[in-house]
This record gives sequence, C-alpha cells and structure tokens, in this order.
Amino acid sequence: MTKIERKINVLDDKGYVMIHDVLGTDLTVANAARVSYAKKSATLTDGDKRLIDFLAREGHTSPFRHVIAQFEFNAPLMVARQHWKYVVGSSMLEATGDNMDAWNESSRRYVTEEPTFYVPQPYEWRSAPENSKQGSGDIVRFEIGESATSALIQHVDVCIKLYEDAISSGICAEQARLFLPAYGMYVKYYWTASLQSVCHFLNQRLAHDSQVEIQMYAKAVLELIKPHFPISVEKLVSETSE
Repeated sequence: MTKIERKINVLDDKGYVMIHDVLGTDLTVANAARVSYAKKSATLTDGDKRLIDFLAREGHTSPFRHVIAQFEFNAPLMVARQHWKYVVGSSMLEATGDNMDAWNESSRRYVTEEPTFYVPQPYEWRSAPENSKQGSGDIVRFEIGESATSALIQHVDVCIKLYEDAISSGICAEQARLFLPAYGMYVKYYWTASLQSVCHFLNQRLAHDSQVEIQMYAKAVLELIKPHFPISVEKLVSETSE
C-alpha cells in the first residue's frame, strides 16, 4: 500500500473524506489483464491505456479489483447508511465476484465523547419534489429554512442533554445513545474497496437524482481517487456522473 494523507471537507467543518492508502496503479490493472497471456508491462504505455479502455467498455471488470483504496469518512448517519448499501451489495454480487469491500465504524456502545450533528443552514433546506415520492426539489423560502434550522438545533440540544444525563446517572452507553437523534449524527468510518467498487459507488451517487448530501461525499471521493488511477477512473466513471 502507498501511504498518503489527503482530506477534503464536506458539508460543514465536521464532515470530511480522507484517503489514507492505495494499492496499485493503472499499470496494475493492465498487467492483471495481460497475465492471461503471460505478458507484463514495465511502464504504462499507450497500448495499456487502450487495454484499460477496452476492459471498461466491454465490462471485463476483474482487473479493476486488483487495485485498492482506503478512505476515512466523517458523515451524517443518513449518508453513511446509504453508503453502507454498496458494501452489502458488493459482497453479494456473485456475478461480478467483487467482495473486496471492508467497513469499520465507530460505535456509540464504546465512544462517549460529545456527539456532533449535521444541521443544515437556513438556505440549505430543500422542498419535496413535485413528481416523485423521493428526492428533493428547490430550496424552500428562507424563513421556512430559518425556522427548520432553529427547531433542529433546539431538538439536538435537548437530546444531547438527555443523553448526557443518562450517562451521568450510570446508564450504559449502548442504551444512553437511544436519546440521540440518529440521522443527523456524525459517524466516523473506514471504507476500503476495490477500484471497481469505488467507481460503481461514484456512478450511482454522482448522478443528479441522488441525495444531494451523498453527492457531495461522492465528489470528494472522485477528487481523491482520480489522481491515483486517472486512466481507469476516466473510463469507469460515466461522464454524466461527473
């Protein structure tokens, strides 16, 4: 693995994505494919680039599972749980054989420091979409957003007080956390995945109709991963997703 540390803030001063390690390069992808013919390139050539294009275009995905990246996220639970679906899904997709995802998350069973929460600013609240049961529409009027932000802050403050009181009274952390509002609470986790898995996530969550908050995390992942595998990412991530 190549040890690196680069961090991009997301949403506010608490949310972020950090890339820690990568294993392999675009050349690794090409050589993983060429091994079928007992061939190997010492440096990335134009022929290797054409091979990567062919692999991506024709859906020959196994060579992209020989390169790995490790990320650290700090994200609201509503984002983390959407992201988690890709780990579950990749482990069950026998057709692709891609079970090279790992996920480790901080737990409120053990962690008792002050919880943090994502609170949208008054100009960030979105309306319900007109023609869909999910997703969101345009930004609501400022006064509506201002009221929502104020109410959410008050709600979080009350819940944190109840949580801290429970801890102080001797209730165990794994039960005291029931007082915390879940969806906006920040959770920290590590995600280690093959390049194929990362690009599948990007294609899904960079799409214009995905939830805005997870789109922002996906944009950070794209910015962090692309310098390490520029050819492969260009070929695997659709233009409509970027």
